[in-house]
Amino acid sequence: MGMTPRRYRRRLPVLPYVLLSPVVLVTLVIIFYPMLQAIWMSVHDYIIWKPQDIRFNAFAHFVTAFSDEVFWISLWHTAIWISLTVSLQLALGFAAAILLNQDFPWRALARGLIIIPWALPSVVIGLMWSWVYDPNYGVLNDFMLRFGLLTQSMPWLANPDTALYAIILTLTWQGFPFFAVMILAGLQAIPSSYYEAAELDGASRRQQFWHITLPSLKGVLVTAVLLRIIWVANSIDVIYVMTSGGPGYATHTLPLYAFLRTYTAMDFGYGSALAVLFTLMLLGVVVLYLRRAGRDVT
Repeated sequence: MGMTPRRYRRRLPVLPYVLLSPVVLVTLVIIFYPMLQAIWMSVHDYIIWKPQDIRFNAFAHFVTAFSDEVFWISLWHTAIWISLTVSLQLALGFAAAILLNQDFPWRALARGLIIIPWALPSVVIGLMWSWVYDPNYGVLNDFMLRFGLLTQSMPWLANPDTALYAIILTLTWQGFPFFAVMILAGLQAIPSSYYEAAELDGASRRQQFWHITLPSLKGVLVTAVLLRIIWVANSIDVIYVMTSGGPGYATHTLPLYAFLRTYTAMDFGYGSALAVLFTLMLLGVVVLYLRRAGRDVT
C-alpha cells in the first residue's frame, strides 16, 4: 500500500536534511576542520621538525607578522595583484561579452573558444606564459624586437620591476573568460524591448549603454567581481610555477608567503598565523565591498 498523505507530510520535513547531510559532512571535514586546525596552529609554536617543542604562544605570531618586513611587502603586492588583475579581467571580459553578443559568422565557435584560457589548468598556463616571457626564445621578446619596441631581450620574470606585472597579465588572460561568460548571460537576459523603446525615443548607443545595459548588469557585475576578488586573492599556483615568489620578494603575495613559510620553512605556526590574518583582511574587504555594492544596486 502507498504512503498516506498524513504520514507523507510527517516524514517530508526530514527528507531535505537527510539529502543534505552528506554534503554538510564533507564540508565539515574538508573546509571547517582544516580552518579550525589552522586557527589552533596560529596560536602555537608549531615547527613540524620540532614535535617536542609545540607550545601555546597566544598571539606572538601575529605580533611578529606586523614587524615582519616581508609581510608588509607581500601585503602591498597582494593589493596590487587583486586590484589590477580583477580590473583588467573585468574590462577585457566586458569587451569580449559585448562582441560575443553581436551577430556575426561563427559566433557559436567564438563563444566556445573563449572558454579555453579558463578551462586550462593553472600549471599549464604558468608554464606556457613562462615560455612566452623567456628572454632567449620567448615570442614576446621576438615580437617586440622585430617591431623595434625593444633594443635587447628583456628578462620579464627575472626583473623585479616587471615580474609582478607580467604575472598579472598572465592571470588576466586566464580569468577574463569568467567575466565574459557571466556578462554575456546578463546581456542576453535584458529584454530587447528596452532598446527598441530607447531607439524610438531617440537615445544613442552610448545613452542606451549607460541607462539600460549597465543598470541591468549591476547584479551580475557585483557577484562576478566578488567571486573574482576571492579567487584572485587566494591564487598562488600561477605565481609559484612562474617565479616561486622571486626574484627576491618581487612577486610575493600574502597567501604565497604563508604557503612558503609553512611548506618550505616547515613553520606551520607562523604560516597559519599569516593565513588567518589574510583571511580576516579579505573578509573585511568583502564586507565593505558588499555594503558599497548593495547600496549601488538598490
